[in-house]
Amino acid sequence: GVESRGGLSLDGGRQFSTSQPISGGVGVGFTEFVPLPFVHFEAPVFRAGKSRRGPTLRECMLAHAAARLTLGPAGLTNIQASWVKMGPDMAGHLLSAGCNDLGGTLMNESITRAAGAAYGQELGPQEMEAIIHGVGRTARTRTTLYGVAPAGRRELAMGAEPLLAI
Repeated sequence: GVESRGGLSLDGGRQFSTSQPISGGVGVGFTEFVPLPFVHFEAPVFRAGKSRRGPTLRECMLAHAAARLTLGPAGLTNIQASWVKMGPDMAGHLLSAGCNDLGGTLMNESITRAAGAAYGQELGPQEMEAIIHGVGRTARTRTTLYGVAPAGRRELAMGAEPLLAI
């Protein structure tokens, strides 16, 4: 079986549904769900006047909470806040709206930045832990498939050098 990720572009938080089974059995299915808010600033469809602005913080919080309420009982328990789309501060708010994951440190993301977002270059583990602790949650280093990270992985991440400017 293959583990997979699920993503959903949010159209102002107005469309949210699932018609497919969450998991096909042991070792098959989705490991997390990542609602992805539309970043409109430089998106061609927005600049052409054919779309509305991206969702508000309230709409994003509602969509993430709805994901927790609808997908959690079906067995999909990991709901990720995209700090790349939302920014670190707003992603922190989503940890109080049903999210239990900030994703990874990610480096040099280009699609969201091309659409006008100010985030996506790098968010180091120190910053991620500060966001998590700032909203009263406990940080945990994990594997891609949500397992326990090997001993020493957190320390290795904390000691990594920041990215060099491109």
